Amino acid sequence: MTTPRAKSPEPEATRVKLLLFDLGGVLVDWAGPRELGQYLRAPSTQDEVLRRWLACPHTDALERGVLSPSEWAERFVDDWGVTLAPVEFLTVFQTWVRGVLPGARELLDSLRPRFRLAALSNSNALHWDQTIRDLKILDLFEFAISSHQVGRCKPEPEIFETALERAALPADEIMFFDDLAANVEAARSLGIRACQVNGVDGVRRCLETEGLTRASSE
Repeated sequence: MTTPRAKSPEPEATRVKLLLFDLGGVLVDWAGPRELGQYLRAPSTQDEVLRRWLACPHTDALERGVLSPSEWAERFVDDWGVTLAPVEFLTVFQTWVRGVLPGARELLDSLRPRFRLAALSNSNALHWDQTIRDLKILDLFEFAISSHQVGRCKPEPEIFETALERAALPADEIMFFDDLAANVEAARSLGIRACQVNGVDGVRRCLETEGLTRASSE
């Protein structure tokens, strides 16, 4: 009697069904850290601004939907020593979402026939409305989740679990792209494949490294 041949294990790359993208710094030009320093009384480097921004409790509350933009601006301007009045600062704040990065739409168009596409972003009501209205970001993805909609922010596991529920896929069938190491590590801790990238070229390099470019062309 012939023994049936064991089925070869499925290659890692071919198991990925959905690509999950952060927006700012990955597919969208977000000018916050490089613009904010000029409005602060105390001189700060871009890296210092970014570190303080990521640790800021006011911004965290804004991105959870706990504070309204006007409440956030009042607290932020006072705490950070911003040289503008809160209303003026909100006007500047709304200009920080500059647009989809060059090549991003084309990259997504090339991936869409082979993968499901989704977005997971720490954002706020002002920027999210602008992203939807001006950048037409929802047209690019099957679904897009903003932190202020769900009351959780990356790198908290709950926001990734929300994305897993929306995707209705096992964690290892998702590849996540983010520009911050903490968010990448959080995704990996849940079994999601993840890659730290900077911009569209970074996404392309990760796809190649992970074998997803080859897998997607077969």
